[in-house]
Amino acid sequence: MSHPRALSRSHSRRRLLHAVSALAGTGLLGTLVNPLVQAAALDADLPLLVEFQRLVAANRILANEGVVDAFGHVSVRHPDNPDLFVMSRSRSPALVEHGDLMEFDLEGRPLDLRGRTAYGERMIHAAIYATRPDVQSVVHHHAYGVLPFTVTDVPLRPVVHAASVIGAEIPVWDIRDDYGDTDMLVRSIDQGRNLAATLGDNTCLLMRGHGAVVVGADIQRAVLTAVYLQVNADVLLRAKGLGEPVLLSDEEIRLSAETQFSPLARPRVWEYFCQRAGVEAV
Repeated sequence: MSHPRALSRSHSRRRLLHAVSALAGTGLLGTLVNPLVQAAALDADLPLLVEFQRLVAANRILANEGVVDAFGHVSVRHPDNPDLFVMSRSRSPALVEHGDLMEFDLEGRPLDLRGRTAYGERMIHAAIYATRPDVQSVVHHHAYGVLPFTVTDVPLRPVVHAASVIGAEIPVWDIRDDYGDTDMLVRSIDQGRNLAATLGDNTCLLMRGHGAVVVGADIQRAVLTAVYLQVNADVLLRAKGLGEPVLLSDEEIRLSAETQFSPLARPRVWEYFCQRAGVEAV
């Protein structure tokens, strides 16, 4: 059931997305240099606009760090309505702009398609948001460094402190187990729910021969975890060529993750990756 406050504000949300889309089309959005100015110009809710700016930044960061290429996507649960989420139309993440953002319900249905094509695998996001109230952002990617761990029996476990945020356990989901031979894309909400059940309470999940899913309590956590999932995979793969890697203990994972996501460290890391991607840190 939708949140009462969210229902009363549905019109303003649509107006915001339309206004952002219109500004993006004219090129004026780029001249609005910070969220406060943008909010004033759009007569919009500042937290909403900031979250949308972070979503655009998230796409650019993931592309710049090689976590996604032409494929892959990131979403955020709607700040005003937990029964909705926002993600781009079907577009390469490096090219995503404010005007590409769309709203979806927890069945993966778009609220305002307007002739745009939605990502086919949005069902991953819809099912996870429906299953995990704690999750506020979802990333799906096919990072090359992670793929070897999706097709072998070698578990992907944290070995470096910065990657502690990926968690101690990373399950592997195989679509073939319950759906036979497919194109390996999660196209139905039933397949999405099946994937979400395997994810359970974990932060990351590998998809056999396909890629990974990362979730977070906010968009910054999800994006940074996705980046360090690939970093950890690269380090682990190299370390195995030298000998048997030493894994982080459960307590090391817990303590290191707290440090990585501390109020002091997280803004510093987010600002760094935003700068690398050429986007404003908000």
